[in-house]
Amino acid sequence: MKNIVKIAAIALVGLSFTGCDDFINDNRFPLSVQTDNPTFWNSPDNVQNEINYFYNDFLGYGNGTGTGNFYFKWTTDDQCGRTTFANWLNLTASPSMSSWSASYTEIRRAYLIINGVSASSLTDSQKEDYLGQARLYLARQYYDLVRKFGDVPLIDEALDVNDVEALYAPRTDRNKVMDFVLENLDFAVANIGATSSKSKFSKDMAQAMKAEICLYEGSYAKYHQGDNTRAKKYFDEVIKAGEAISGKYPIVADYTSLYKSVQSEMNNNTEVIFSKQYVENVFMHSTMDYSCASDGIAGITRDAFDSFLMLDGTLPTDDKGEMTEDNNYISIQKLLDVRDQRLAMTTYPCLAFAGFTYAGPNTARMWSKSGYAVSKYDNFSFSNADATTANRGWTCAPLFWGARLNLAILEAKAETGTLDDAALTKYMKPLWDRAGFTVAPTVALLSAINDPANDVSVSNLIWEIRRCRRNELMMDDDIRYWDLVRWHMLDHMDTQKYPKIVQGANVSMVPQDKYPTEVSAVDPDYLDCSYGQSRIFHNRQYLYPIPTEQITIYRQHGVDLTQNPGWE
Repeated sequence: MKNIVKIAAIALVGLSFTGCDDFINDNRFPLSVQTDNPTFWNSPDNVQNEINYFYNDFLGYGNGTGTGNFYFKWTTDDQCGRTTFANWLNLTASPSMSSWSASYTEIRRAYLIINGVSASSLTDSQKEDYLGQARLYLARQYYDLVRKFGDVPLIDEALDVNDVEALYAPRTDRNKVMDFVLENLDFAVANIGATSSKSKFSKDMAQAMKAEICLYEGSYAKYHQGDNTRAKKYFDEVIKAGEAISGKYPIVADYTSLYKSVQSEMNNNTEVIFSKQYVENVFMHSTMDYSCASDGIAGITRDAFDSFLMLDGTLPTDDKGEMTEDNNYISIQKLLDVRDQRLAMTTYPCLAFAGFTYAGPNTARMWSKSGYAVSKYDNFSFSNADATTANRGWTCAPLFWGARLNLAILEAKAETGTLDDAALTKYMKPLWDRAGFTVAPTVALLSAINDPANDVSVSNLIWEIRRCRRNELMMDDDIRYWDLVRWHMLDHMDTQKYPKIVQGANVSMVPQDKYPTEVSAVDPDYLDCSYGQSRIFHNRQYLYPIPTEQITIYRQHGVDLTQNPGWE
């Protein structure tokens, strides 16, 4: 047989395809042993159908009644759990893990496309475009594996089914894998064709992904490995990729338009580079329904609320402010009015907690475990029925956009000591302008803030860039968790060391007859979001455990697939 390939035994778990019958029939699915029909790859339509499977990896707002990467990632210091305590993502080493098997399944898919397209009769430009997209996806999968598991087996080609030694290779040093990721990102940037579509892989989207991945690696090298040379290399790549395209995706005035737009509006949003798109009655999500539910939602924490600066660029001094009782609601509007307006565009202006619900625009007598009700993803033009019904949302999710790009550039420049007032004016001021700040960001202003919460020995300037990133991207695309990982700050999710992350709103102004019963034992002026539980940090949480069944499979072939420290 020609081109019999197998991407390791670890890839055989969790194979799943839907549709694409021609591919299945022509290639003798299942793909554990793949017989490649060369004529299949001569059709651009067939190749594009295979490329389209890549988009399933971007969860966005979720699919149907499922959860996505926006709002639903509660294991951070930004949110409490919706109806249960959000503990660590891993508590024990499990036999199997989809985040391991699914990535290797997708890696194998990418290699099959690379092999098929390379040997096809497609034009050179078509080949370059498809190969670039496949290698971009390959880079994304290895990046995801490395940030979760650290050292992982690196498979850099399609392997012969009989090559047992290669199939069961030991784990490769993470740095080598990430260098391989960078090579593939550079290939993608050089070869993917330009497109104006915000829902397809493009050269600009590859640059944006490169900036985000290199930002992670630069931070990891600096804060985990103490390797400043490697850190600078990757931070420089962030700046190079970001500055190549940032001018094409200017910051729009309306912050909420990034999160509440339907397809036609998203496609006209000049800040958006790449998005997951939903269509009414065709493909929808449930983010709006879950974030305004009558059975409780995951609101932001006291720690998150307190992270937003005052409009004059100073630290907040009061989280109680001028709360007023208005139409049977406890209004926090005056408190929101004087802060970074991204906070006001993230949460409703009234407290809402168990026994004291809020019936705002398109809500169903909503209440939040933290008392802060999330408005960020609610499109108020939707009917109440659509907004409060599962699988009835068709707002589109941004995946890469101008703010995310600008923040990567700002952080990389701050880390390399090249952030000056000109760069702040270019990349940060537009974010502050739409957030309503009355001052412009300068190196002197940011350096003078001197937040006592900065307990990790980074400069005030770097801390303030991180704050802006946190506030701008709050609850977005699982960004906060991985930021804490790369900054070596995962211990900030320890609920005993940082009790404010399981506290909610200040309820000291609530009348006694409406006063909540669930208040913090540490400070009874604040709602309790702990569900009576604790999240204690252990250093092992920086890496996922290797699935134990994979360790067993490897040992059966005489190879020691080592477990990550602390998970033995």
